[in-house]
Amino acid sequence: MADYKITCCSTADISSQHLAKLGVAFGKYHYIIDGKDFADDLYATMTPPEFYGMIDAGAMPTTSQVTPEELCEVFEPILAAGEDVLHIEFSSGLSGGWQSALAAQQTMQARYPDRKVYVVDSLAASSGYGLLVDRAAELKAGGMGIDELKKWVEDNRLRVRHWFFATNLAHFKRGGRISGPAAAIGSMLKICPVMDVNNEGKLIVRRKALGRKKAVNDIFNCMCAQAEGGLNYSGKCYISHSMMDTEALQLKDMIEKAFPELNGEVEINPIGTVIGSHTGPGTVALFFFGTEKRGL
Repeated sequence: MADYKITCCSTADISSQHLAKLGVAFGKYHYIIDGKDFADDLYATMTPPEFYGMIDAGAMPTTSQVTPEELCEVFEPILAAGEDVLHIEFSSGLSGGWQSALAAQQTMQARYPDRKVYVVDSLAASSGYGLLVDRAAELKAGGMGIDELKKWVEDNRLRVRHWFFATNLAHFKRGGRISGPAAAIGSMLKICPVMDVNNEGKLIVRRKALGRKKAVNDIFNCMCAQAEGGLNYSGKCYISHSMMDTEALQLKDMIEKAFPELNGEVEINPIGTVIGSHTGPGTVALFFFGTEKRGL
């Protein structure tokens, strides 16, 4: 049986060092800021304070998906070395990158007909996508074959729970998720939309919290209610944020005190440039494995 490699994309919002440790290569999405195109290189080129500082100064970045050609460049060395590829892609509910991945799969499968090139839609985003990739890499390291792991990802991707809250409503107004008047009133009253990702991989506003403290408590309570095993949850937990260090650290402390069986410390990552282009600064997100699959 041929060996294989897992690949993903930069929108998994975990560090390049983490991905290298897992043995996972990644394709790069893009962001355009002040007319200049940047590859999302997981903050090798630009630091989070620099990126979000530009947004605070008035920049309005846009994004573009990874191209089929860029993914072929990721897949080719693996296939040329006689290994198969399991590519886990950013949610099709949030990006057209899924179509790029399918096009790259078709190209590489034709070029290497004796190799397996599998593409799976993560239906996940940010460090929730990263959490799924991390778990898949652990299962691969434990000896799971490519066919079995592909099925595991497909069967378990909806158990990755995503809970976000936002304090900066300007970018959600820009993206059409809330109206202009709602954004103005919400900002004045310090209302924080609380969101999750549904079973179609789309970001959905679920409710509103009055202020940051209540928003932190809200997503913490979601984990208490939904984590696999309840307070005995023994999986990993990730937090990502955009310039919200205080709230991220507060949430980490709450979780580590409430969940003594966690697999390691809660890992905090910056929200990457692609997702951060749409959220702006002021977002905190929490990710863990739940007992139940996500619904609509």
